[in-house]
Amino acid sequence: MNRPPRVILFALSSLVVALSTAACGTERISIPKSDPNYAADLQAAQLFQERCAGCHTLSYAATHGSAANPRTAQAINGPDFDQRCERPAIRVLYAIENGGFSGAYMPQNVFVGQQAREVALFVARFAGKDAETNPGQTPCKDLPIGTLPPLPTDPTSVETAGVSGTPTTATTATYSTNKPAATKTKTKSKSKSKTKKI
Repeated sequence: MNRPPRVILFALSSLVVALSTAACGTERISIPKSDPNYAADLQAAQLFQERCAGCHTLSYAATHGSAANPRTAQAINGPDFDQRCERPAIRVLYAIENGGFSGAYMPQNVFVGQQAREVALFVARFAGKDAETNPGQTPCKDLPIGTLPPLPTDPTSVETAGVSGTPTTATTATYSTNKPAATKTKTKSKSKSKTKKI
């Protein structure tokens, strides 16, 4: 083979390799611009892409971490959120705070505070686009997203809420890290009272 055909063949093969590798990773976050929560959902999708892409699939966040074939799935492969409905949002928040539902592989508190709430609402809104609906079952898009309990105002507070079934009310409990000192009141004859720490 002459030198010019080899150069041309090498250049063409290099071009094919460059084009094929350039196509890898071109999927982008695809939140509809008509989404009323576009800014918050876009930020949540970016967070989801950064921290959840390795184990979960959600096409709106351009992630493909779930196993495509159940026979080749590994234990660390998380749910495919395109196929699985995640409503109400309180379930997603529970999973974020507690490391999923099994607690086996997903880290606890992968997001905290307002970020956890935004990601939970994002997943609840966009998960289940390809979910199968059985006869008599409400389609995912028709299920209510639900509400989340308010963020605590005290930085030492902890949120808690019921997760089984579809919660109708959420409660917020506040726990302080400082234990209040028990007090005992003694009364003297001059009707003055003293407080003594026990």
